[in-house]
Amino acid sequence: MASDQTSSPTSAVQALERLGSLSLRTVSMEELLQLIADSTKTVMPGNPESSVSLLVERQPTTVASTGQLATDLDETQYDRDHGPCLHAARTGELTEVADTRTDGRWPDYMPRAVEHGALSSLSVPLAIDADDVTGALNIYARRPNAFDEDSRTAATRFAPYAAVAAGNLHTYHAARKEITNLQAALETRGIIDQAKGILMDRHKLTANQAFQVLAQMSMKTNRKLRTVADDLVHTGELPPGNWFSGTR
Repeated sequence: MASDQTSSPTSAVQALERLGSLSLRTVSMEELLQLIADSTKTVMPGNPESSVSLLVERQPTTVASTGQLATDLDETQYDRDHGPCLHAARTGELTEVADTRTDGRWPDYMPRAVEHGALSSLSVPLAIDADDVTGALNIYARRPNAFDEDSRTAATRFAPYAAVAAGNLHTYHAARKEITNLQAALETRGIIDQAKGILMDRHKLTANQAFQVLAQMSMKTNRKLRTVADDLVHTGELPPGNWFSGTR
């Protein structure tokens, strides 16, 4: 690797061995991604900062970062919807910027990288086994031409660990979201069923007629059906209006 780096190639091997020995029962996916970013920073040349970007349904976010430099440059690219980390994540191509002062790609991003002190960068795509999810492991170095073949090889060896962790993190959050949505749907259905029961008992309506009344109230008051049902359940009162026309 480059001569000014703080670690030898052996340290990259050692860092990978440490990552491989971790038990997923004792470390969260967020912690693992941070460890990967920290390890990458330690073994890469150019006094770098590192980050892991995740794109879920094309929406990017930084899920791990070793410092403000990496976070700021990730977010600069998100704001502009282009840049080396997004290019790597979207295309699956290893994306290197040898010198941000002279590279002609993404001309509204490069000056920001220079201003922040990142003079070269390397973004490694993450092969995540999930639909609509991609990502990149990003290294922002503080000197130009920081990366040689050894450092590129080391970076690509860290990427599979990040891909597995990021994929698992996405799966976990997607499952949590699905559970939350399911719970909300069940709660909504329960409130609507209670409101229907009140209307059926009080006004001798069928279940279908009671639902039609609630739907009319929702449309005419421009309120969500669940909100209308919730008010009826908790107050026992209907808002003023002829809600039963056409239901008999």
